[in-house]
Amino acid sequence: MLELKNISYSVIDENQVNIDILKHINLKFNKGINVITGQNGSGKSTLIKVIMDINKATSGKVIYNGKDISNMNITERANIGFTLAFQQPIRFKGIKVKNLLDIASSKNNKLSDACEYLSKVGLCAKDYINRDVDNTLSGGELKRIELAIALAKGGEVFLFDEPEAGIDLWSFDSLIELFKNLENKIVIIVSHQEKIIQCANKVVVLDNDNVKEYTSKQAIKQIKKIQCGKLGG
Repeated sequence: MLELKNISYSVIDENQVNIDILKHINLKFNKGINVITGQNGSGKSTLIKVIMDINKATSGKVIYNGKDISNMNITERANIGFTLAFQQPIRFKGIKVKNLLDIASSKNNKLSDACEYLSKVGLCAKDYINRDVDNTLSGGELKRIELAIALAKGGEVFLFDEPEAGIDLWSFDSLIELFKNLENKIVIIVSHQEKIIQCANKVVVLDNDNVKEYTSKQAIKQIKKIQCGKLGG
């Protein structure tokens, strides 16, 4: 289990004014698919970064399997099984897909190994294994490669920040299947997509200090009510 206890995160703007991004967040994530959704600016991506320690929580604790890991840095969390796929994939000029898969998995992958990782995200290994991870790849290709790298690294806690970004409609079912294959892990996904919310075991609707938890069906109904209200329906 991953537990967040009274997590807050704030920043100081250019006018030296303290701005609260997250306020007193208390959540528990069990094995299965957990989706975090909410309006833009509600702190969803920030919460993912706090869990990974890219952003250091202003206050509160992160508890993993009963152990307080609040003082662990990003490398230490990665070493105990935390894996993050960013909203905007990072480009690595001069490094090939094969190199990144090897680094992530800590081994020299055979073509069959690489094929297993890449095929799960809809890519053919022979077409991509020797490609440079640079501007010649589209945003969608980079996103899939990053997801393949996350699979190669493995772990027990998978954090995905809007993994559907750049994924075409025809590949969406494969993306859902990828998440379902990780149901024996703690999977936390930031997403607005209804299909991803539908496959969730738990949905967290985040609005800064206002946090509500739902089943997938309850969440979809609630989100549609909010949208309808904003449109004056």
